[in-house]
Amino acid sequence: MHAFVVIDFETSGLSPAYGARPTEVALVRVEGRQVVDRYQSLMNAGVRVPPDIQALTGITNAMLRTAPPAARVMEEAARFVGSTPLLAHNAAFDSKFWEAEMARLGRPAGHPFLCSLLLARRLYPELPNHKLGTLVSSLGLTMEGRAHRALADAQATAEVLFHMLDTLETRHRLPAQRIHLETLARLQKTPAAKVGAVMGELRGEG
Repeated sequence: MHAFVVIDFETSGLSPAYGARPTEVALVRVEGRQVVDRYQSLMNAGVRVPPDIQALTGITNAMLRTAPPAARVMEEAARFVGSTPLLAHNAAFDSKFWEAEMARLGRPAGHPFLCSLLLARRLYPELPNHKLGTLVSSLGLTMEGRAHRALADAQATAEVLFHMLDTLETRHRLPAQRIHLETLARLQKTPAAKVGAVMGELRGEG
């Protein structure tokens, strides 16, 4: 099983294309099915956070005024990640901010990016939705800390990943040696109607 870094951003808005910047980042390094290291920091990117987002995350403009500069935090984050593949819950969101911040630093950002949201849709189609909070409660997991704070969300995402790996081995009978980056990347792109066939192929049934 590859090592992954689970990443979660809290931000000032929905997209860097409209001027939004990160306000907090958390990184959780997983190897096998264990968390082996963590990094978390608020960051001051020189943007104001709207009242509704302050209420959602608990991250206020006053907190950000005394936070370290975004460039310093993202340099530290880049060193923490290195060349390790990234995983996020709703990677379409976090990958945009990662790429935008790496571009500001003049760093490459071509990391493989797995999405636990897409994987959960394939593995748990019976759930009413696949929001992180729903997965945590439905799968019997525990969230440490406040939801919509980067470290709590990243750690919860790591727990969801571990549960999905167990599901692949037990419910879908995939041998552990066949569960790797390429397997997960393929599954997250597989249409829901074809998941069963792909699982059979991965088990070597045809």
